[in-house]
Amino acid sequence: MARPGFWDHREWAQERVQELKEIRDLVDPWATLEKEIADLEELAVLAGEDEGMAAEIEREIGKLAARLDRLELGAMLSRPEDKNNAYFSLQSGAGGTESCDWAEMLWRMYSHWFEEKGYSVEVFSLTSGEEAGLKSLLALVKGPWVFGYLKSERGVHRLVRISPFDSNQRRHTSFASVDVVPELDEKVEIEIEEKDLRIDTYRSSGAGGQHVNVTDSAVRITHLPTGIVVQCQNERSQYKNRSQAMKVLKSRLHQLEQEEKEKELAEHYDGQKKIEWGSQIRSYVFQPYTMVKDHRTGLTVGDIKGVMDGEIDPFILEYLRTSVGSGQ
Repeated sequence: MARPGFWDHREWAQERVQELKEIRDLVDPWATLEKEIADLEELAVLAGEDEGMAAEIEREIGKLAARLDRLELGAMLSRPEDKNNAYFSLQSGAGGTESCDWAEMLWRMYSHWFEEKGYSVEVFSLTSGEEAGLKSLLALVKGPWVFGYLKSERGVHRLVRISPFDSNQRRHTSFASVDVVPELDEKVEIEIEEKDLRIDTYRSSGAGGQHVNVTDSAVRITHLPTGIVVQCQNERSQYKNRSQAMKVLKSRLHQLEQEEKEKELAEHYDGQKKIEWGSQIRSYVFQPYTMVKDHRTGLTVGDIKGVMDGEIDPFILEYLRTSVGSGQ
């Protein structure tokens, strides 16, 4: 940076500075941790048989182990898009009211997780179920490494419980699907031909009162070649909703293109698995026992209340470990 001419091309120079910062942010914490481990080893030798010092050293080991887990997780997020914000969508599946209620339960779970991480969330579209819950939702989640974490949640989530909507108290199975794509960098250009689009407008739905839009400002865009559908209704302006929906569509098309290039998730949109039995990535069982099991990694957690309150980091970490280990 100090060499002559480095700042002559300001935009290029700023990109290099940002790259350097990202490298330092990745490397410096490891160097600090390595030094603190070495210091603790020396302290352990000096402590000898001192029980008071041994207890203190054990506490410090616990703290260092927790930091090591966090750094390990960060090292797994090595793809360029991992640091991006992400478009998060939720869709109820087979099961009617049951699945709409389950989709809302999942949204509550993720909302707690977003809050715990300090992420901001902007909901673009939310369609409520006819009796309860929600049919579909689209939101933009903003914060550091959002896509890197959330990509582990893509897929079908299955619920098993005694239904609160069944007067006979029978056990029901419900499904909902989560999709996550990185927000597209503004420098990336995606060409979309008008003939490939079907654009519909409709009246925004809401909870009632003065904030319900009485004009057809909501926009639904269907990309005919892929079948991808994006809808946005959070703005009062049809133009703004269309503009936002196009951004989401471009991000999804770019992600689909990347996945096809890497031969990943080949059936993610075209021939995507149905939101029903046999295609789930994770099961949440409330009765006859309590358990949350990730079918990709085999990780099982018994504290279902904690999971539904947003404690999903163990599943994310295990998925990332498995993905790195398999070279995905």
